[in-house]
Amino acid sequence: MTDLLDPVRKAAAVAPERPARTPAARTARRKALLHWIAVHSLGIAAALFFVLPFVFVVLTSLMSDQQALTRDLTPNTWEWGNYERVFKTPGFLTWWRNTLLYAGLGTVLTVVSSIPVAYALAKFRFRGRKLSLMLVISMMMLPPQVVIIPMYLFWAKQMDLSGTLWPLIIPMAFGDAFSIFLLRQFLLTIPNEYLDAAKVDGCGEFRTLMKVVLPMARPGIAAIALFQFFAAWNDYFGPQIYASENPAAWTLSYGLESFKGAHHTDWNLTMAATVLVMAPVIAVFFFAQKAFVEGVTLTGVKG
Repeated sequence: MTDLLDPVRKAAAVAPERPARTPAARTARRKALLHWIAVHSLGIAAALFFVLPFVFVVLTSLMSDQQALTRDLTPNTWEWGNYERVFKTPGFLTWWRNTLLYAGLGTVLTVVSSIPVAYALAKFRFRGRKLSLMLVISMMMLPPQVVIIPMYLFWAKQMDLSGTLWPLIIPMAFGDAFSIFLLRQFLLTIPNEYLDAAKVDGCGEFRTLMKVVLPMARPGIAAIALFQFFAAWNDYFGPQIYASENPAAWTLSYGLESFKGAHHTDWNLTMAATVLVMAPVIAVFFFAQKAFVEGVTLTGVKG
């Protein structure tokens, strides 16, 4: 038995002693722990700051008419029928259809019309390219309220399209300054060697754009599509100007204001309508979050 323990004793004698933890090491570890706690506490506080209002809206939408005006934070009875009552409100489904038409068709037109312009500004070398880029940037700085009067006179008096959403949808077929600039910044990150290789293989500019550039630019395209979809879905100013005189052309953002005025004492129904308006946008962002974040991040790599 002694012979078996001798190698163990020799190894223990040869092994270096574990240094004792110094006060400086303990202080550094304590600072690291406090930093971790502070950062995560701020993160949790910020998350609660954004999440709690939405939770309040959802819980209120599931309360009864009487409980919605009390200080209760949770429903005594879960009134899921509030959402059915909102859907049965006259005009609500029409507002949904108009909003999907406005946001969906407008997003498609914006993406299709902005891609060629952004591609030309990013990859072509022509006289006046910098001036064209400056014009695009200047259009981003121009508030829409500045040109609303001449635009309204044109669409309402000359084209006779007042009371419809077409004055808001048709201009999207001619590109959007913000979408062009954002996509141009993303296309600058695509190496020119890929384009040159495609042209050596016999591809023209259009085929190079369709076969090489667009597959590599999917995150940027997803970013501008989401930006445009969110802007159209939440647009209140445009429908108020052009479609306010025709309830059949109202969108959800404008119709929600009318709904709130008609049910100003029924806060549960107002909150239920609000949840139904927000839910599609939240769902779209949730499923496209990865492409959206990647597209926005890579747009600032090159200038």
